[in-house]
Amino acid sequence: MRSRTAEWFECKIRYEKTQEDGMQKKVTETYTVDGLSFTEAEQRIMEEMSAYISGEFEVADIKKAAYKEIFFSDEETADRWYRAKLQFITIDEKTEKEKRSNVTYLVNAGTLNGAVGNIGTVMSGTMIDYVIAAVAETQLMDVFEYRKKEKDDKPEFEG
Repeated sequence: MRSRTAEWFECKIRYEKTQEDGMQKKVTETYTVDGLSFTEAEQRIMEEMSAYISGEFEVADIKKAAYKEIFFSDEETADRWYRAKLQFITIDEKTEKEKRSNVTYLVNAGTLNGAVGNIGTVMSGTMIDYVIAAVAETQLMDVFEYRKKEKDDKPEFEG
């Protein structure tokens, strides 16, 4: 069985959205998907979005996301995505000086404090010394993680 080493891609989707007052407004929203290539990422975002958007939409932009990893949350209130920059602290063996390397993560949470808490929970399972250099809310609407279809998977609806 081949292992899947996908990358994360940020995709901007442009479509006509019906506002609360019934008027149509052209909007651009950003989503993240994982894929093995730009082509697969585009295919995946088209599949994912066709379930949510009735009518036409276009993939306005796709770029590789700079996230090392994504920390998902099972909490019901986790409806936001935060970009977190962590600095891993190591000691250079030759100079015995502290060295910091920056790593960016995407964290799912309901609040900024929740994001910081989720980082702490995930990182508590490691032996790495780190500091949180920055955490900021993103404009991401959602993240679609690759899920291998099982033999028993049935479509949500049949036409």
